[in-house]
Amino acid sequence: MRVVAVLALDGVSAFDLTIPCQVFAFATRPDGSPAYEVRVCADGTVTTAAGPAHLFQLSSPYRWEDARAADVIIVPGVPADRTPPPDLVGLLRQAAAGGTRIASICTGAFVLGHAGLLDGRRATTHWRFADALARRFPGTQVDPAVLFVDDGQVLTSAGIAAGLDLCLHMVRRDHGATVAGQVARSMVMAPQRTGGQAQFIEYRVPEDSAAALGPTMQWMRDKLGEPLTIADIAAHATMSKRSLARHFRAQTGTTPQRWLLALRVQRARELLESTDLPLRRVAETTGFGSLETLRHHFTRQVGTTPSAYRAAFRV
Repeated sequence: MRVVAVLALDGVSAFDLTIPCQVFAFATRPDGSPAYEVRVCADGTVTTAAGPAHLFQLSSPYRWEDARAADVIIVPGVPADRTPPPDLVGLLRQAAAGGTRIASICTGAFVLGHAGLLDGRRATTHWRFADALARRFPGTQVDPAVLFVDDGQVLTSAGIAAGLDLCLHMVRRDHGATVAGQVARSMVMAPQRTGGQAQFIEYRVPEDSAAALGPTMQWMRDKLGEPLTIADIAAHATMSKRSLARHFRAQTGTTPQRWLLALRVQRARELLESTDLPLRRVAETTGFGSLETLRHHFTRQVGTTPSAYRAAFRV
């Protein structure tokens, strides 16, 4: 029976803390015996939080040191700007060196980063904090679009509820799809969610009105449903295609084609959420032309199909 140690740091997210407790405690072998023993390890009394609100305090018979004997260590989300205690960082490093599997939920990835466990690895966290994680630990390949990343010994999940997806994945990896499916049914959730974190990311229109390309970018928005070529965009900006590409990248960090594509996908998301337009009409209105083209680019950027997105987010 594998021992799962859930580290309770002060300020830990209450929901994140309970996710592994629930998932692994529900997991049973075919003979009905428990598949895991779950231990919450805390350094004395810990205050839990939900956003800025402190909810309750908890204590546990297990201390951080008890996590050394665990097969799996899980770090739930904590304030991203908080530096973990040196003794905890040392514990995680030693556990990793000894082969212990280590996972984080949401902003718990920052704790793993401080321990050096994300260096040279692909990882994720809540999309709101993905840029901060990448800046703080530049040796990490941060993927903000996925629900979780399994990089072998080290695993990370996206924001909050994605911890459920990660823990179920770990059960599936250890004991197979049948056991994981039973856990999911007990928790009244799907064994595997379609799509990734990208479908939940808020889109922000770049501030460009005062920039040199501002009028052209607004023109591109106004002409979103029309087929626009690079030549068309360059002509409106009164630039050569090469000059347009150079100025556009300097201002936005990307190419005109990619910027326009992201804008079209975002408009498609808005229409799928707020209207009953047929999918082919959505494709035409957003400049994709055909349903097949819409489906291709939408799935690549959002991680799920237009129809599945509408089913999940239709207001």
